[in-house]
Amino acid sequence: MSDPAPAGFESTWQRCSGIPGWLKEGQARMLYDEALTLPPGGTVLEIGSHQGRSTVVLADAARGRDAHVIAVDPFVEGKLFGGQSTRSRFEHNLAEAGVTDAVTLLADYSTRARPGWTRPLDLLYIDGKHDYWTFADDLRWKAFLPEGGRVLVHDAFSSIGVTLGILVHVLFARDLRYVDRSDSMARFEKARPDLRDRMRILGELPWWLRNVGIKVLLRLRLRPVARLFGHDSPYDPY
Repeated sequence: MSDPAPAGFESTWQRCSGIPGWLKEGQARMLYDEALTLPPGGTVLEIGSHQGRSTVVLADAARGRDAHVIAVDPFVEGKLFGGQSTRSRFEHNLAEAGVTDAVTLLADYSTRARPGWTRPLDLLYIDGKHDYWTFADDLRWKAFLPEGGRVLVHDAFSSIGVTLGILVHVLFARDLRYVDRSDSMARFEKARPDLRDRMRILGELPWWLRNVGIKVLLRLRLRPVARLFGHDSPYDPY
């Protein structure tokens, strides 16, 4: 049995908020709350770990359920990803947070790991490569979830590739319903959707278009214009 989880989300957030990453407090709480509902001995699959901000949140809640997090990240070299140096910081951050025993790192591409996978999952968190094709493949991991299992997707309504993937593979799906979101993190449930569930996805499109527009403004260095749309940050909306 793992050591008990710390007393509440606030303690977890205090310990992980200093880890570099693109996870807001409300999104972290969503992950934490979902991990608290895991069955004893359950399994979380996280696609895309970076320096471990979300991994710590998931693991801190999961270990109280004697559950485990499998973190899938290839840590490829390059300016955007950081390669081995990012992996070293990931491992250091998990150790500093005291959750190393609750996490197994699978240093591989999610698209390469999935075809040979057999282990059941209880929670799926997708924050991998944001192109349409990779996200569409990552959604196929839901086959390992039970009925009612949750799928959380970061940048669901702030990335062109991910949002297109949702429109093509979730909007008309018969086994995945939209629940809610925290900023750009969307929560889905493995269940049959009704028309209202599908319409609520479409209802997020104006917000998605606003986010894409802000990204364009930031690329053009038009931050004062972006502020007119409520975005007061040098970073893309997430």
